[in-house]
Amino acid sequence: MPVEPYEYCEWHLRRVSIDYHVEIDALYYSVPNRFARAEVEARLTVRGIEIFCKGERIAVHLRMSGNRKHTTIPDHMPSSHRRYTGWTIERIREDARKIGPATAALCEQILEARPHPSKPIAPASGRPPRRPLGSERVEAPAERAIKIGAWTYGSVKSILDNKLDRKPTPKCAANTAPILHPNIRGPRYYH
Repeated sequence: MPVEPYEYCEWHLRRVSIDYHVEIDALYYSVPNRFARAEVEARLTVRGIEIFCKGERIAVHLRMSGNRKHTTIPDHMPSSHRRYTGWTIERIREDARKIGPATAALCEQILEARPHPSKPIAPASGRPPRRPLGSERVEAPAERAIKIGAWTYGSVKSILDNKLDRKPTPKCAANTAPILHPNIRGPRYYH
């Protein structure tokens, strides 16, 4: 008799997505990032999942329940992604407050515009500046972005690249009010 009882399993062919996860039953399991886009075999048992590439076992996970959840082993992540694993919304807010009041206000406006952040937000959507900037150099474009209603990374980057933070903000007419009309949906329509 075998030492261990027979364990029923299923085998599935899968392709690793670009984010180095394999989708199995609407759940996502990580594999080492070097296997992104590779075709793999997944062995499913009642308690676990094993993932093989060309006969070599590359990942083992406990089986999860629920829908659309990710199980990620930190060693499977590229170093550029590991850098941001500790970034939470509260940490982003705290770092923005350290830079200055305009940066903190812009950060709050960006976070409020995204009513359901599903994952921690990497700084600047994962696109850190090529060179570190001083607090003054970040605070000025944040002020300008708030004044003109430009609440995206691309807008702030454009302000920095074009050195618009060093120029005065254009004056708006005093009686500028939003246009109200039944055919204009407004920003809330799209969320």
